[in-house]
Amino acid sequence: MEYLKNLVWSIFLFTTSAYLVACTSLGANVAGDGVDRITSSPQYNSQSQRFQNPEVIPLQTGRKWTTIVYEYFFNGKERRPQQKLPEAPPALSALQEKSRDIRFIWFGHSTILLELDGRRILIDPIFSTYASPIPGVAKRFQPPVFNINDITDIDVVLISHDHYDHLDHKTIKKLKKRDLHYIVPLGVGTHLQYWGIDRTKITELDWWQHTTFDGLTFTCAPSQHFSGRGLFNRNSTLWASWAIKGSKQNVYFSGDSGYSSHYREIGERLGPFDLTFLENGAYSLDWKFVHQLPEEGVQAHLDLNGEAMVPIHWGMFDLSLHSWYEPIERVTREAKKRGVKIIAPKLGQLVSATDNFVQEDWWLGLLND
Repeated sequence: MEYLKNLVWSIFLFTTSAYLVACTSLGANVAGDGVDRITSSPQYNSQSQRFQNPEVIPLQTGRKWTTIVYEYFFNGKERRPQQKLPEAPPALSALQEKSRDIRFIWFGHSTILLELDGRRILIDPIFSTYASPIPGVAKRFQPPVFNINDITDIDVVLISHDHYDHLDHKTIKKLKKRDLHYIVPLGVGTHLQYWGIDRTKITELDWWQHTTFDGLTFTCAPSQHFSGRGLFNRNSTLWASWAIKGSKQNVYFSGDSGYSSHYREIGERLGPFDLTFLENGAYSLDWKFVHQLPEEGVQAHLDLNGEAMVPIHWGMFDLSLHSWYEPIERVTREAKKRGVKIIAPKLGQLVSATDNFVQEDWWLGLLND
């Protein structure tokens, strides 16, 4: 009897703890003066009381969700690598001094450590085991090449939208004791405040608004996507891409997006770009309007008038039905066909002097015969 009581008590404690953690991870809904900024946004629809894309698009097309979910859990092939993906992290001493030119590390998926004009920007950081509030769901392929505590002298944390694979509660918790500035789309700052980030350290922007931080100009730009961390708050915060302009160089980060005319408009208004980080993964014809296909990513790079393209949003989480390597195979094939320079480094590899970067197609050695 005593054993049974202890077992029930243990299950209760575990379930309660898991529930509380999940609730905290959900973030918070916008309240107070933040509501006025949201409702006055040109991207806000007062009838639906939600943000919306300029063009009305379906989140899902074609097949039923039940069919897609069945395939995800039972018919997936090679969606996770059979062996550890190669890593090439620099010695931590290499990060003691910041670069005046463009320098970056890709941590997998959309997490980027970018250096520009002697400033260090951490973009969409997720260092947790799961890209989900539920343990066991969306587990990363392998641990991060660096512990988040080893990455020092960060100046800005830049967030594209509030989905779990881009805004990670556990990572923010580890960062909140540092003196950092957070630049986010409208409404996303509410989550950060709920998790303990000082409001004065947060800048929220609408599309086409910009802010200057230590000489860098951050412009919030459109993307074609959606938002939400719970069942009932879809599109209650804004999603965005970002243009980051230094004294001589210009960088673009797409966040998540389907392909549309917004890329050409961004290229005309904010380009050209020395480097573009463009979404290239977790796509499907079933939801192509919110996650572009690899070939569309190459076209987006051309629309943006970009010099070199870095495919992101792949190589760390299983979030779709394609194999783990299909995104990089398709995008490099299309880029070669269209004369686009691709930079696809190994995990953790420090990329500098992007003009002289020599691409090594490292994934080829991991494919099954």
